[in-house]
Parts: sequence; C-alpha cells; structure tokens
Amino acid sequence: MELLTFVLDDHGDEPLYHQLYSHIKREIQEGRIDHDDKLPSKRKLADHLGVSQNTVTTAYEQLIDEGYVRSIERKGYFVEKIDNLLIYDEPKEQIIASKDLVDESIKYDFSYEGVDRQSFPFYTWGKITREIINECDTELLKETESQGDYNLRQSIADYLRQSRGVICSADDIILSSGAEYLFYILFQLFDSEKIYGIENPGYEKLPFLFSSNRVKYIPIDIDENGMTLEGVEESQADIICITPAHQFPTGSIMPISRRVQLLNWMNAKSDRYIVEDDYDSEFKYSGRPIPALKGLKNSNRVIYMGNFSKSLSPGLRVSYMVMPEELMQRYRRDMPFMLCPIPTIEQRVLTEFMEGGYFARHLNRMRNTYRKKRETLVGCISQHEDKFEVIGADAGLHITVEVDNGMTERELVESAAAQGVKVYGLSSYCSRERDINRILLGYANITEEEIEEGIELLFRAWMG
Repeated sequence: MELLTFVLDDHGDEPLYHQLYSHIKREIQEGRIDHDDKLPSKRKLADHLGVSQNTVTTAYEQLIDEGYVRSIERKGYFVEKIDNLLIYDEPKEQIIASKDLVDESIKYDFSYEGVDRQSFPFYTWGKITREIINECDTELLKETESQGDYNLRQSIADYLRQSRGVICSADDIILSSGAEYLFYILFQLFDSEKIYGIENPGYEKLPFLFSSNRVKYIPIDIDENGMTLEGVEESQADIICITPAHQFPTGSIMPISRRVQLLNWMNAKSDRYIVEDDYDSEFKYSGRPIPALKGLKNSNRVIYMGNFSKSLSPGLRVSYMVMPEELMQRYRRDMPFMLCPIPTIEQRVLTEFMEGGYFARHLNRMRNTYRKKRETLVGCISQHEDKFEVIGADAGLHITVEVDNGMTERELVESAAAQGVKVYGLSSYCSRERDINRILLGYANITEEEIEEGIELLFRAWMG
C-alpha cells in the first residue's frame, strides 16, 4: 500500500506514538485500510513522517495488542480481518451523575487511588470476552469453585514465580473480590483471641475492617525501613500485616536485614504469622524488582496477598491470597460453604488475558506510562529542592513529600485546597496520632499536564 500520510503535532499534549496509533486505527475502523493490507515498514513510515522508529514501533505494538494488526516474521505488519467491528470514541473523563459528590473547587486531585483510565486495554478485553461468550460454554452459568477458577489460579502461580519469586501452586491460592474478603477468611480461620499488628501509618481501611469484625489489633509505629522488631515484640501481636515491597503510605522498601528479623520473629513460635500485602509491586522504575517476603527462605507461614487493582483496574475487584498448607487444609475442612464471589466469566477473561501474554505487555506499557508521570512529578518538585524533599523509593504510584516552609501538615492541605489542589497528609493514615508532617501525592489517574499545573499551584500555595 502507499505510505500513510498523517499530520502529527509534536508540540501537543498527546504523545506522537498515540497520535499515529489513533490515526491508523481510525483508518482501519472506517474501511480506508482494508484487511490483509500490508502496512509500511517502520523505517519507511518513520522517514516519511519525520518521526523516530521507536514512535512507529510503539504505535504498531499498540495496534497489535488491540487486535487491529498482526506481525508476520520477515514479512511485515498486516491488517487483521475484524468481523462486526465496533467503532467507539476514546474514553473520556469519568462522569459522576450526582454533583453533590463532586467538590467543584478542586481542579487537581493527587489521590493514590485509581489507575490511568486511558490505558486500559478495552479492545483486547472486549475481544476475549466476546470469544468466551460465543463458545456457549454452560460452565459459565455454574458457581465457581470455592478457591476460584483453577486455570486462573495456575496463571497467577506462574506469574508469581516469575515476577515475585513466590513458589506456589494453584492449590495454594484463594481468589476473592477484594482484600476485605480475604481478611474475613483469615478472621474465621484464626482464634478470636489473636492480636493483629498493623503499620502506623498504614492502609487506612484496616482499622475499620478489624473493628467492624470485632478483631483485636494494635497499631505499630514504623521507621524509615518499615515495621520494627522492637515494636512488634512490644505489641505482643500474633500476626503482623506489612507492606514490605513498598510501604503504604511512606513509600519505603524494607531492607533484607529487617525482613530477616521479622521472619525470625515469626518462626520463633509456631502460632505466629505474617500477612504480606504486595499491593503495587509491579511498578518499580529503577534496579531489579524487590523479591517478595514470601519468596525468601523460612517463609512458610507468610500469608501473601496480591490484586489486579493497580495493574489493571480497581473495578475488576480480583484479589488473591497464597495460603500456608496448614491454613489451606483448615479452610477446606472448616469453610466448605465459602464460594468465590468473582463472576466465572470475569475469571475466564482474566485467565485468557494472562495466558495470551496480554497482561505482561500491558504491565510493560504501564511501567513506561507511570515512570514518565513520576519523572514529571519529581522534576517539577525538584525545582524547589531547597524546600521540598521527596521521600520513598522509585516505585509504586505515589510519592511522599516533606515541605520545609514552616507550615503544619493541616495548613499544607488547607492552603493547597484553597488553590484548587487536593493533597493528602500522612497523619490521615495513622491509627493513632503521630507527628509526621508529610504530604502524599498520587499520580496514576492524573495526566502529566495536570501534574505540572497542579504542582505550580502548590508552589503558589506553599511558597507565596
């Protein structure tokens, strides 16, 4: 076919690769590029449009991932035949029906929750869903297994072995629709007199979850390396809940020395356990990924929790737990009435998404997306490095900032809000009062342009 001619705006907000991808996709959708047509080579198209080959490569890869194009080795790139093609607009900003739920004075929200909605693989997810439905498999109408779909559990086990160093089988895994459901299972398995130790500051929903289920817990203060052995021993906790790969909310990574200390504490008594929440370990932007605590020696009684909320979408509500053998036996014996709450079709789709290699490619794209957002955020802050210090590792979907301008944490939050920017003080994640005076800034569901504009307003609020 003739070389494709598109006008790309190298001064616009949208990346060049995404502009090129959108143009080609639209041409395919509207029939101007027919199925089996061969696309220009990456080099020829790059030279023709005056862009880098990397730009063309990234655009082509996105089209391949979404099923519009296929790559044939030594032959090139060809347009796929797509029956009953649905044409839809790109996802827009989320619309909230009730205006009562929206603070219209807030222009920029640096929340740690959510993901980059523009990057969800809608086409691929829909394609897999349609294929599964078209199989007319009556198994989709049955209740799923107590632990969840076996094939999905096996896919998760394979993923954990490769990415986190966790050696487990499908039989060791329980699927659920959220961490709350997983903790409920633990509450039923353990004696009601068990005391849980939780990080302070830490995940803000845990205290409410424990209190509502009348479970005993004690907040344990953390230092720059996470939960301390001294704090654990003083608390007299039987089970501790930690986020060692990327502590929430401080962003620190627990060093191996501290991990070994906590494992030794656990192994000193046969009735002690560690719950490891590996909530966003997929995103580390420099160096090698930190192995999971569950991947170390002598970690048999570590209960490992993970989810797809950060890697794919919070809306999927798919979480999982790797259980020690003795607890799994107890679960099967004492809780045969439990059913996996995740719809069967959703489990099947996720299985195909992982087994087809789509999940791995999606993670690679998201690491690049979030790395750029983090670099933008840190770069903006570094302009005033004498007053601002970024705390935490080069990982995850949020940073914490220490502001040296004489303001209290409350004053920082309130002055930011007055400029239309919502930020989050770390004290709001404390189970008991602590003098932290740091600010959390999430960047997953905010654009690079919004980051720049929001930080500019923060400087105005905090520096005058």
